[in-house]
Amino acid sequence: MSTRPSLGLEPSHTVVFVHDLDRMIEFYTQELGFEVADRGPVGDDEVAFLSQGVNHHQLALVTGRTSTGKSDTVDHTAYHSGCTLGELKELWRRLDAHPDVTEVRPTTHGNTWSVYFQDPENNGLEVYIDTPWHVTQPQIETLDLTLSDDEIVAWTRETFQDRPGFEPVEAFHGRRLRALGR
Repeated sequence: MSTRPSLGLEPSHTVVFVHDLDRMIEFYTQELGFEVADRGPVGDDEVAFLSQGVNHHQLALVTGRTSTGKSDTVDHTAYHSGCTLGELKELWRRLDAHPDVTEVRPTTHGNTWSVYFQDPENNGLEVYIDTPWHVTQPQIETLDLTLSDDEIVAWTRETFQDRPGFEPVEAFHGRRLRALGR
C-alpha cells in the first residue's frame, strides 16, 4: 500500500545502448514508425532521439553498447498503441518476416493483445493494444493472430472470463480513479 500520494507518473522514454546506430535507426523508423527528432554527439558516443508523437523522444539510442546478448537489467520496453487489431496483426507479420528480429511472440494477458520480440540488437520490446477487459495479473496465454478479429475477441473472452478480476475495463478504471481521488 502506498503511503505517499501518487505523482501521476507515466512512462516517458527508454534509453537503449546500441552497437550500430544507423542499423537501429533504420529498424525503428522503417518497422515501428518512429521518426528521428534529434541526433548528435554525447561525449565519445552518439545519440539519436526517436519519437512518434509530440514528445521530443520516447526512445533514445546511444552508441557504446558492449554486450551482445540480452540485457541483464531490462527485460523489455513496452509501447501502448492505438492501432487496431488488424494493424497489430500486420505488425506481427512484418516482424515475423524480418531477418534481424527474433523471438516474435503474440501474447495476451487478457487485458492486452501484445506482440513481444527482440530487436536487431536483442533488446526486448512489446507493442500492445488494450482488450475490452481487465483481468487480475499475472496472466499469459499465446495469442493466435491468424484468427479473425471477431474470433480473437471471442476467444479472449472465453479464455479469461472465469479468471480472477475479469470485468469490463471501464469498471477497473473507475475504481483506480476513485482510489486516486479523481
